[in-house]
Amino acid sequence: MNATAHSATDTLNVDQAELEKFSKLASKWWDPESEFKPLHAINPLRLGWILDQAGALSGKNVLDVGCGGGILAESMAAQGATVTGIDLAEKSLKVAKLHGLESGIAVTYETVSAEDHAAQHPGTYDIVTCMEMLEHVPDPSSIVQACATLVKPGGWVFFSTLNRNPKSFLFAIVGAEYLLRMLPKGTHSYESFIKPSELSAAARAAGLLTTRLNGMEYNPITDRYKLSGDTSVNYLLATRREA
Repeated sequence: MNATAHSATDTLNVDQAELEKFSKLASKWWDPESEFKPLHAINPLRLGWILDQAGALSGKNVLDVGCGGGILAESMAAQGATVTGIDLAEKSLKVAKLHGLESGIAVTYETVSAEDHAAQHPGTYDIVTCMEMLEHVPDPSSIVQACATLVKPGGWVFFSTLNRNPKSFLFAIVGAEYLLRMLPKGTHSYESFIKPSELSAAARAAGLLTTRLNGMEYNPITDRYKLSGDTSVNYLLATRREA
């Protein structure tokens, strides 16, 4: 994991091919039977896990980094939070805004990088979430640093991503993309997966203290996800900014 932090004036921390990949799928964000079915399936787990750590969201100022079509952002806003979602995929944000008009759930969406938003709004948010996003950028540690800058002292930053080991390659790429076809081929690059120790180290370097680590397991027979202690494939990391 590259530990070099980028300033707001540096080249955007984005992989153009990744942006184009999600742009092509943008219209399907809110179709629970589409390529985004796994995100819809895990969203209640993600939301419940955040609530378990941070408590009620009502009245809290929340930022969702890499919000995509707004699945998590809307669910947090529905809990009473004031939510801002940021992403660099403009087509996904258009879908998010349109869905918000249909659902009546208010979320503010902005096309901006985490680094630039951090330069403009340091110490602004009670909670920052960055879920299923770090494995899609060239420099994940720069995103971690931006999240740490954006959150208030004592505030929460929540991450989720994919571990890097033979099992995760087998399950997340071979299984999910080629055998079960839950995701389009090429959704993930194994080299971009991040070990929990690497993410924890980047968080620590950014002034974030790790408070909890959980795995997220998929059972192909029941077609269900559950939280567990097995972090070998998908995992969630809860951190707090030092007060």
